[in-house]
Amino acid sequence: MPAPTPSTIVLLALLPMVAWRIYIRFRRMIGRQRLSRVRPWLTLAIFSIVLVLLAYAARAHVERLEWMAAGFAAGGLLAAYGLRLTRFEPTPEGLFYTPNAYLGIALSLLFFGRLVYRMVEVYAITSAASPTPPSFGSSSLTLAVFGLIAGYYVTYAVGLMLWRNRELRLQPQREPLAMDS
Repeated sequence: MPAPTPSTIVLLALLPMVAWRIYIRFRRMIGRQRLSRVRPWLTLAIFSIVLVLLAYAARAHVERLEWMAAGFAAGGLLAAYGLRLTRFEPTPEGLFYTPNAYLGIALSLLFFGRLVYRMVEVYAITSAASPTPPSFGSSSLTLAVFGLIAGYYVTYAVGLMLWRNRELRLQPQREPLAMDS
C-alpha cells in the first residue's frame, strides 16, 4: 500500500474540525439562544472582511463578482424572511431568540456541502499531479454560495442588533433585563 500523500493527511486532519463545526452550527440553528452583545458585531465584521477579501481576489473577473453580489442580495432577502420567522423573547433573564431551524439548517447544509465539494475538488486536482489547485475565488458558484451565506448572516446580525436596541429603549417601561452577555 502506498504512503498517504500530504494532501490526504491534511484532508484527514481537517475532517474532524469540519464535522465539529457542522455540529456546532446545527446546534445553534435549532435552539433558543441568548442574544449576545458581541456576537452580532463579530459576525458583521468577520463576514464583511472575508467578503471584501474575496471580492479583491476576484476583482479581475467581473462575472464572478456579479455572482457573489447576487448571492449576497439573495442572502439578505432570506435573512429578512428569516427574521420574520424568528421568535424573539425579552425576559427578565435577558434577550433570547429562536431562529427558524429549517432555514438555518438549509443554509448550513448548502455551505458545508459546497465546502466538502471544494475540498474534494482540490484533493482530486492535487492528487492528479496538477501544479497548483484552483484558488477559492476562481469558482463563480463558490463565490455565489459564500455571498448567499454572508448576505444572510450580515443581514440577520443587523436585524438582531436592531431588535436589541429597540428592546433596550423599551426597557424602562418593563422590568429590567439581565444584560450580562
